[in-house]
Amino acid sequence: MGRGRTLEYPKTPVNKVNRYNQRATYDLEQIHGIINTSSVVHVSFNTPDPSNPFPVTLPMVGVAASYEHPSASLGEPLDIYLHGYVSSRLMNLSRNAETESKTNTPDASASPTGLPVTISATKVDGLILTLTPNTHDINYRSAIVYGYASLVTDVGEKLWAMEQVTNSVLRARWRFTRVPPDSAEMQSTSILRVSVVGGSGKIRVGGPRDEQKDLVRDDLRENIWTGVVPVYECLGEPVPHKGNRVKDVPAHVLEYVTEMREANEKYAADAIADQSQD
Repeated sequence: MGRGRTLEYPKTPVNKVNRYNQRATYDLEQIHGIINTSSVVHVSFNTPDPSNPFPVTLPMVGVAASYEHPSASLGEPLDIYLHGYVSSRLMNLSRNAETESKTNTPDASASPTGLPVTISATKVDGLILTLTPNTHDINYRSAIVYGYASLVTDVGEKLWAMEQVTNSVLRARWRFTRVPPDSAEMQSTSILRVSVVGGSGKIRVGGPRDEQKDLVRDDLRENIWTGVVPVYECLGEPVPHKGNRVKDVPAHVLEYVTEMREANEKYAADAIADQSQD
């Protein structure tokens, strides 16, 4: 059986990786996977406030998913859903931007509507220690996507997105909680859908890559330790809240903690052994 197709974000002046482009990836599955395995993503946007010339960056909980195609894999086109408070600056700017776009563009389908945003996520997998400071590095996975943020107003999509975001914190958590949210919770919470128009990623694997001029020096190699310090997110043992009345930690929590701890440690070790970039 032949290998299935691999979808990529097209290279444009906005997302094309220039420096260390051998580490670049435009593969949808890799980029979406980095986002969905990151506990926090960072969302950047500009404000119309003339007194603040700086882009704003917010840490948020987000997930790559598709409401129209719920069974879509990470390797298919996906939106990014972000969870936030209804009156936050980002929510208000997105609401205003979408309204202005629709007002100024009679044919709303002709161009994306919403607030332009950049979403980034990074996973650190190892510290690379070499013979000279100039070649020290990090094993990492990073992803950046660009798109237009708009408020989700359909109740069905909003509930679905809230479930996806909750489950991105801990797999299957939604169905083990009091759901659905009550009316007050629905009114105080907003969900942003970011329609992604482009993205790219960078991945570094392997060990130290010293320069030849240093590798031929025995005085350096015999006195300076080189190698990799693995780095991975370690989920600890669950600690019950003081108000908790359930005796045992639920199986779905224990299973997720164990699985992610082992998977993260394995990836960091495999990244060291991967010589594909050497």
